[in-house]
Parts: sequence; C-alpha cells; structure tokens
Amino acid sequence: MDYRTGVEGRRWNLSFKHQLTKRNHLQKPTVNVFWFRRDLRLDDNKGLQKALKGNLPVLPIFIFDKNILDKLPRVDARVQFIHEQLQKMRQTLQKEYSSSLGIYRGTPVEVFSALLDDFEIESVFTNHDYEPYAERRDNQVYDLFEREYIEFNTYKDQVIFEKSEVVKDDGDPYVVYTPYMKKWKQVFADHTLEPFEIAPFADNFFKTDALPNTDLSDIGFKPSPIKVPDYDLTPETIQNYEDTRNFPAIDGTSRIGPHLRFGTVGIRRVFQKALAEKNETFLNELIWREFFMQILWHYPHTRDESFKKKYDRIEWRNKEDEFQKWCEGKTGYPLVDAGMRELNETGYMHNRVRMLVGSFLCKHLLIDWRWGEAYFAEKLLDYEMSSNVGNWQWVAGSGVDAAPYFRIFNPTTQIKKFDKDREYIKNWIPEVDTDKYPEPMVDHKEARERCLATYKKALG
Repeated sequence: MDYRTGVEGRRWNLSFKHQLTKRNHLQKPTVNVFWFRRDLRLDDNKGLQKALKGNLPVLPIFIFDKNILDKLPRVDARVQFIHEQLQKMRQTLQKEYSSSLGIYRGTPVEVFSALLDDFEIESVFTNHDYEPYAERRDNQVYDLFEREYIEFNTYKDQVIFEKSEVVKDDGDPYVVYTPYMKKWKQVFADHTLEPFEIAPFADNFFKTDALPNTDLSDIGFKPSPIKVPDYDLTPETIQNYEDTRNFPAIDGTSRIGPHLRFGTVGIRRVFQKALAEKNETFLNELIWREFFMQILWHYPHTRDESFKKKYDRIEWRNKEDEFQKWCEGKTGYPLVDAGMRELNETGYMHNRVRMLVGSFLCKHLLIDWRWGEAYFAEKLLDYEMSSNVGNWQWVAGSGVDAAPYFRIFNPTTQIKKFDKDREYIKNWIPEVDTDKYPEPMVDHKEARERCLATYKKALG
C-alpha cells in the first residue's frame, strides 16, 4: 500500500528519464526488497507473497532500528527473541531457497541509503505497522524512496481488520468494545481467511549467500536468561480457555501474545484455530486486540494522554519509594506481589493479575497509570503498545470502555476468587507466611477512600 494515499499496490509511473537517472542502473543487480518488521515468518505473510509474485528477484532484509534499540536495556529478551527468529529464517532461506536474509543495524533511512550503493531497487514491499513511531519512520523512508523513484508497497497483515474497516454506520470509530465486537463479527461474516502461501513463488528469492548477518553483541545486547515460551493453540487449550483463563495457578492460557506481537505466527492461522474450536471467549480476546489497535490508530494521543481528558486533572501522589515497592513485588499484598515477581522473573504476567496490579498502582497508591505502562513496556515479552495503553487506561478509568473510577479491586478478596489455595502466591512468594514478608504498605479501606476523594475532586 502506498503509505500516504492508502492505495494498496500503487506503483510509480516511471518515465524513461527517471529510469536513466537511477544511479548505476546497469552495473548493479536490480531487485525488489522485502522488509521484515512485525512479521518474522516466511509462512502466511501477505507482503512477502506480494513481493515474490512480482517480476524481479526479492531481497529479504531486517533492520535493527537504532531509534528503537537505543531506548532499551542492554539485556532484553525480546531483542534476543527477534534475533533468534531471524537466524532461523536466514537458515531456512539458505537451505531451501538458495537465498539469505540481510540483517542490518541503523536507522531505516541509513540502511536503505547504503543498500542503494549495492543494488538497483525497483520496489520495497512490507506490511503495515500502526504505532505512532512506525508512521513517522515510514514517512521518512517514503521521502527517500520518492527521491529515488522506488515504489513503496505495504499491506495489511497483522490484523484481520484495520484502521476504519470496522466503524459505526456514520463512519466514526467505536470507542466501546461490545458494539465493536458485534460489528466486527458482522463484517467478518462476509470475509474469508486466506493464508498467503509463498511456495509457488519461492524461486523468486534473490539467489545469494553473501548478505550481512549480526550477532547479538553486534547490535549492543547481551544474552537474556528469560526466554519467550512457545505458544499453545492445541484444541484442548482453546476449548478449556473460558474455564481456566482466570486462575493464575493454572497454565491455561495460550502464550500467543509475543508471537502475535512479533509475527512469528500469522493472525489468519490463529483465527482459523479459534473458529475451528467454536470458542467465542477466545475469539473475543483476539478481537479485543484489534479493538485497541484501531483505537490507538484513530487516537494516537492516548499513548501519553487520557482518552477522557478530564482524567488528566487527577492529582497523582507519584511517590517514588512506593512505586519501587510495587515494581519489586514488596507491597505486602500477596497477589499483587506474586504478579510483579512473575513479571520480573519471566517477562510474563497472568492477565487476571495484570488487572489487579494495575488497579492497585493507580487506585491504592494513586500513581499515574503512565508509570505502570512504561514499566510493563520494559518488562513484558508480549508488550503491544495499543493493548498496554488501552488496558492501563482501562484500570485507571481514563480510557475507552473503561472500568468506572469507583471500581477498586480488593487485593485480598481477589485471592479468594482466583487463587483460593494460594498456589500461585506460594510459587512466587515462598516467604509469604513468614515474618520476612512485609506488612501491607497501605490499608485497603483508607486507600479506597483516598482514591475516591481524589478522583471526585478531579472529575467534579
């Protein structure tokens, strides 16, 4: 898709003069480039298939974008996971297709500028990305491509429906989930899921064994002890999802999040499995992801500002020592602490517990939801900006379809509902029943009353 016009498959109308001005036209291999981003797979990849169906050899590349890397800690399990997936893809391309995968570090503009020294690039193919930085990045490379008369084609790949494909009858975006979900299903009724196979076109990969590779250290990172787990989309997991998903002591979730985030599995394959098992709860969770993605696309300011503007008037206490206790899992509330320790040790936290720890930070401690969102962004293996921002604003009461501000989870009664045998708690807090475990840092009743008074003052 042309990034600025939104026209899928748009091509530049290159004149003979333009073709002559392309540098060293006859001296370098002429290729199309496929740019891997959030789609780290060869299977069921729409943009890749479109590239391979073209009339030129396809040069596959990935860019470790320094604009992103420079903001991350030097040990990051997600960067390691990306690196591992790229090596697997590179080996497959070498073994099965006599091709390879060029892996670069730099800004996208820097990398493509350097590539033009070695290749005559006719077109660049990639898949859509919707986050605010991704849009700025794509505008920058678009300007370069326009100057060099390079076609830029991008495609919808990481969602079933994007942007304004599911909107109200008047064209406005939905800001409440349930009507969005119903409209999503209504639109989907006329939709077919077609995975995008590359096998019939695989001979079109650029034949080479000389593309650059990188070690983890080459991009400035060290190995992480945390590993991204494999996902589980067996029929049993999907069928039992509704019965098991609320209990953190049970390994009843799919762990599909990181794989959707980085595109190691195609979204069409995931929906096919959900539909095959006829599990509406699991299907609805996938639709929640698309709901939050279209919210961020329509309302990019919600990354930093409350969707409901008046919530930005809340006078947060923002006590750094209290925030640190929350981060370390030392609040004195076992279910909150177990969740935070699980996050710190594994990069994962059970979804039910995420709601509790988020509510505790915003409501009990009156710490700005943006602090919690940033901490999760650093730690979560499945960090997805749209879902993370959406869910944090949900618990704070400031977002779309949010919980009312007076809904304040009781961290003690939540144990009775979701971890009554305290298996999850004991797993993550072995000292929980000893004098080594801290007393609650705040009284629940007092914290609740303080929260209500603070919110009422801000909201009027």
